Amino acid sequence: MKQSYTLDEYNSARSVVGDTIAELGGKDNRVWLLTPDIGFGCKDFKEKYPDRFLDTGIAEQNVVGISSGLAYDGNIPFIIGMMPFMSMRALEQVRTDICYPNLPVRIIANYAGLTGNGGSTHYAMEDMALYSSLVNMTVCAASDPVQLRQIIEKSMTYDGPLSIRIDPGKENRILYPSDADFEIGKGFTAREGRDISVIACGEMVDYALQLHDAAEKEGISVRVIDMFTVKPLDEEIVRKAASETGRIIVWEDHLMKNGLASAVADVLCDQGIRVKSFKRFGVPQVYPGFGSAEELYHQYQYDLEAVLSYLKSLF
Repeated sequence: MKQSYTLDEYNSARSVVGDTIAELGGKDNRVWLLTPDIGFGCKDFKEKYPDRFLDTGIAEQNVVGISSGLAYDGNIPFIIGMMPFMSMRALEQVRTDICYPNLPVRIIANYAGLTGNGGSTHYAMEDMALYSSLVNMTVCAASDPVQLRQIIEKSMTYDGPLSIRIDPGKENRILYPSDADFEIGKGFTAREGRDISVIACGEMVDYALQLHDAAEKEGISVRVIDMFTVKPLDEEIVRKAASETGRIIVWEDHLMKNGLASAVADVLCDQGIRVKSFKRFGVPQVYPGFGSAEELYHQYQYDLEAVLSYLKSLF
């Protein structure tokens, strides 16, 4: 496989979302785009297909209800919103209007984790836990623009409701070559390693790849698994990592409980898999204050420095 990590190429996840949905809308008239007063990614679709675009205003519950009606009528609605509100304010509607009848509504929402710099009311720290608890919901956390585009494209033939969390989406490092292939429901081994496995999703995959390079200088071989689908979790790749490396770190920009780490721990516990060590890195049980994502990661000890320090203490 080609080198999958670059430091000097960026793209906007917002642009990728808008461009991809607009392209899909040109190929398939079942594609609708709806938003609760969120502008990113909507302009081109709105201009090209105004009869399939709807802005409900700041009314997340309504946008979910309307999307379910469109899906009942045979359409594939995409919702662009903010994850704190799509996952909490509209949770009942997502559960009952979309998940219960198992409809193909796609929710793409930004400000995942602590990336929004808007304080605790605007951080999406619980969304993966909440959405993972819903029957029929597929939960994704895209790590780079190439992967994000593929998830959106492949969702067209994917059954049931699906959510994708992203950061603010203004400037995103490109981690993967254009020919990388991602399958919804399967983890992606971004780096091979033999001493320890780091299972990460979303924003933290970039840091995990940096960790791989830093650890290599210390003589530690780190496997990096991009678990961009949190539900359904790829159990096979977890079992393989546990068997072949014996140690696991789970790294997520989300509460450490009931998110990715809990899903991985469930696999290990349920299947009686023993590991030498298991460590969670993510948001502790606090309501964080204001600050940049990097400042908050450092404050709550799940930045690159904290994970590298822990890693070095093991070997």
